Amino acid sequence: MIYTKLPHTEIEVSKICLGTMTWGNQNTEEEGHEQINYALDKGINFLDTAELYPVPAHKDRYADTERVIGNWFKKNGNREDIVLASKIAGKAEMTKFIRTTGFTREAIIEAVEGSLTRLQTDYIDLYQLHWPDRNTNYFGQRGYKHDISDHWEDNIHQVLETMRDLIREGKIKHVGLSNETPWGTMRFLEESKVHVTLPRTITVQNPYSLLNRLFEVGMSEIAMREQVGLLAYSPMGFGALSGKYLGDRMPEGSRLSLFPQYNRYIGDTAVEATKKYYELAQANGLTLAQMALAFVNTRPFVTSTIIGATNLRQLEENIGSIDVTLSDDVLKEIEAIHGSIPNPAP
Repeated sequence: MIYTKLPHTEIEVSKICLGTMTWGNQNTEEEGHEQINYALDKGINFLDTAELYPVPAHKDRYADTERVIGNWFKKNGNREDIVLASKIAGKAEMTKFIRTTGFTREAIIEAVEGSLTRLQTDYIDLYQLHWPDRNTNYFGQRGYKHDISDHWEDNIHQVLETMRDLIREGKIKHVGLSNETPWGTMRFLEESKVHVTLPRTITVQNPYSLLNRLFEVGMSEIAMREQVGLLAYSPMGFGALSGKYLGDRMPEGSRLSLFPQYNRYIGDTAVEATKKYYELAQANGLTLAQMALAFVNTRPFVTSTIIGATNLRQLEENIGSIDVTLSDDVLKEIEAIHGSIPNPAP
């Protein structure tokens, strides 16, 4: 395994992070525990979860993923071996059963306290805002459309004040963003620069894959110049970059067969690009999954790549990508495909 540091900290994390959003729905608690044990054996020390998980969000399964992890901690007692990240859900129609207030002080404190209880831990290493509570473009929205009826009041100072107080209490250690834009990222950074007692944002968890490289437009410069590490999620495009959906296949039990609403990675142009990437991988003796993950792993702005799997075979292949080196020729061909079909799955 390769290790990096969370920016502006001395915390070492594995270059591959174990995502958990299937535990409690597609995966049982026992399977989740098997995945943690296998990942630890392979050198992974970084887990990412959220109060929203498992997905899709549903009140009957609310925060069950955190409970799975908490029960693992209770059984194994080695909390200090794990760097743990979690998130507060943003305001949305799908999260009304959680809360409707957005990121108020009371909401953040409630969310952190709830996560700590479920996770059976005294602290969370990295606490993230799952998505902005203002109107902006995320979750597949390619461009920003301003809504003049949106009367969002800039609450970023208050959010960071609350996070600072939770850090002082030892309940969280660091602050991160997720599904954030260049404007939002810089707004958080500037607030902590002007008000030096406020915590600095150290990471942003956004989608990044061969099918969605929009992070490179605007956000990558911020990541490099401001040292905000990308925690890349959906590096496999919801499994599309395994190639298993090519040829109009829909494997039984696959994520997209169970949740067809998550179809952004299997549109016509995304499938066309995936075919080209698949052929490139095959021509170079690689699996498409490992080529896709190896590409993400080696981007200079990526702190850690979040992988998810529903079985140990997938997990083994995904973790094995850390040992894959892409040749200059393969990288050139990837750029050629990207140039002809850029970002087909925003």
